[in-house]
Amino acid sequence: MGRYALTRLGSLLVSLIVASLVIFAVIEVVPGDPAAFMLGLNAQPETVAALRDELGLNATVAERYFLWIGGMLQGDLGTSYTYRTPVAEIVAERLVISLPLALYALALTVLIAFPVGILAATKRGSPTDVAVMGGTQLGVAIPNFWFAMIMVAIFAINLRWFSAGGFPGWDAGVFAGLKALTLPAIALALPQASILARVMRSSLLDTLSEDYIRTARAKGLTKRQALRRHALRNALIPVLTIIGLQFSFLMAGAIIIENVFFLPGLGRLIFQAISQRDLIVVESVVMLLVFAVITVNFLVDLAYAWVDPRLRIRT
Repeated sequence: MGRYALTRLGSLLVSLIVASLVIFAVIEVVPGDPAAFMLGLNAQPETVAALRDELGLNATVAERYFLWIGGMLQGDLGTSYTYRTPVAEIVAERLVISLPLALYALALTVLIAFPVGILAATKRGSPTDVAVMGGTQLGVAIPNFWFAMIMVAIFAINLRWFSAGGFPGWDAGVFAGLKALTLPAIALALPQASILARVMRSSLLDTLSEDYIRTARAKGLTKRQALRRHALRNALIPVLTIIGLQFSFLMAGAIIIENVFFLPGLGRLIFQAISQRDLIVVESVVMLLVFAVITVNFLVDLAYAWVDPRLRIRT
């Protein structure tokens, strides 16, 4: 297991290096001068040059890259061009909203998808299976931002069970914070749960058709016992892959939902930074999100080895 983990860790480090080069290169080729954008159209060239020097934009490309990477390794993400505050502080303020939202949505996704997928697989071809698959198809087809607005209209405006948007802060209490994140989490979880339930059903059906399941049944195990003891664990490999990808999406892809509910999370931060040409914020936040995605994939790889020991033997 240790050798397998070290191999995957090496892949993680290489991926991070390549990702940092790609992100920095993409930001470099983006047209426009942040200093000129900040000072406006009527700014004098001398003022623009002075601001570029203050922001470190006059250094060579290689110097800026290594300064950026060196700072990140020390926890220094740079200073925002717009807010003139450390990017790490801004990210920390937004992360306490985006990370709980992603975890909340992922928990709802798993809690919905697993029983639904197992039910559909065990009732294959029945009206229950048809109804479940029809419901998941609808869940995939409905845009989450449209579903979010429908929930706001029903539960916030008509029933007044939840607020229409905003976040009171964790100082108001855990219950108040989770209540504010409930509708956004449901809006994010619905399509992801539909996808995961379909993957769970398909993987479980493939596993239930294997010879060792028939052997287990022939030895006297009931269908439920064979499912619980043998089929579920072996069906988890593709499911874990989807869960890893979904968490990455929930962390990085919640921009629209955060704007619908006026949540000051990382999604809105990236949107605002792009519109304000705050490139240091964009590249630092995107790099952090890439790090989160790659780390989650690394943990999923370790989970593979835990679920299926044969993967450790092959490495």
